[in-house]
Amino acid sequence: MKSMSFFSILTSLALFTVSCAESTNQPHPNMNEVNIPQGLKTDTATFATGCFWCTEAVFQELKGVLKATSGYSGGHVANPSYEEVCTGTTGHAECLQIIYDPKVISFDELLEVFWEAHDPTTLNRQGNDVGTQYRSAIFYHNEEQRQKAEHYKAELNKSGAYSNPIVTEITPFTRFYSAENYHQDYYRTHGSQPYCSLVIRPKVEKFEKVFKDKLKSKP
Repeated sequence: MKSMSFFSILTSLALFTVSCAESTNQPHPNMNEVNIPQGLKTDTATFATGCFWCTEAVFQELKGVLKATSGYSGGHVANPSYEEVCTGTTGHAECLQIIYDPKVISFDELLEVFWEAHDPTTLNRQGNDVGTQYRSAIFYHNEEQRQKAEHYKAELNKSGAYSNPIVTEITPFTRFYSAENYHQDYYRTHGSQPYCSLVIRPKVEKFEKVFKDKLKSKP
């Protein structure tokens, strides 16, 4: 496990007044559609690390990640809208569903990025984004994922990697609802917006330095 470099970034970003929920609903084509080769054996991971724009911007850069879709999971309302989830009453967390090639990147490696990419010790909050929809969560798809998530959480707490206990929810996956199209590929298509430039970009730049050996080749 590398040093928790994102913690200091997240702490400093709390000074900014912009938040994930301040976006305007400007539709655009879904740029996140990917054709996965037929017959390729893939696995799925579902993570919540606060605002899904941030989560997507990080994980979509990893080699072996074939598709990263922003959406909602862990709630009790069917087909929730972004506006409904933002009220904090549907029970959903903003999350990212990741389809990946396990021959290129393992679930263990995805977990390493998950712990590094946010502060898992703040309950229902990441920076200025506050509410149960911004909670830290791992929605496991099988017993192996559950065991690995629980193991790393316990080891990180035991090691004192963080000054406070990890509050990440580890719960079975039930349903995933894809977010509206204008949320998909958000950082790439809205990079000039304040939230992207002040909050997401520093995270991505730091991530690229820490995990430079795991990044996809850029055109």
